[in-house]
Amino acid sequence: MGPGSEKVKDPVCHMWVAPEQFAINYQGMDFAFCSSQCQERFLANPHLYIGVPGEKAPKQSGKKVIKRRRMRLETPLSDTDAQQVSEQLLVMMGVYAVDIAEDELTITYDLLQATAGQIEATLQQAGARLGGGWGEQLRRAFVHYLEETEVESREVQPGPHGHGGHHHG
Repeated sequence: MGPGSEKVKDPVCHMWVAPEQFAINYQGMDFAFCSSQCQERFLANPHLYIGVPGEKAPKQSGKKVIKRRRMRLETPLSDTDAQQVSEQLLVMMGVYAVDIAEDELTITYDLLQATAGQIEATLQQAGARLGGGWGEQLRRAFVHYLEETEVESREVQPGPHGHGGHHHG
């Protein structure tokens, strides 16, 4: 087999990729990714994707964390603009549905594959293409909620805590 014929699995989206693609070394382990989006997502919270001895990470256990966010826009998007925004968002890994009805945008995505920040950046790019201050409007419309806290609480924590796992009351 020639160089580059071995494929490795992207830990974020589980696509098979060339080992040198968006490659990083983390804690002595090599990882490759299908896109900079997946690489960024991994680096933000590595232990969502790789476990610690004796405990699998949420992604390794086949978990998805489906989120729905609703944003209210200051001005309704035209059909053409709504289409452009939808297309930009649906290209992202982990974005399952985008629904735009007049001045309301609802997005459904997997928090283990896309973050609010990445979605917001994509919205800004889409908004910049729309012109007329849409980038700023879309940016203000997006709310981070408590996403960061939620993500951190799902990471498998290495350390002297005896066992991992989360207890739900």
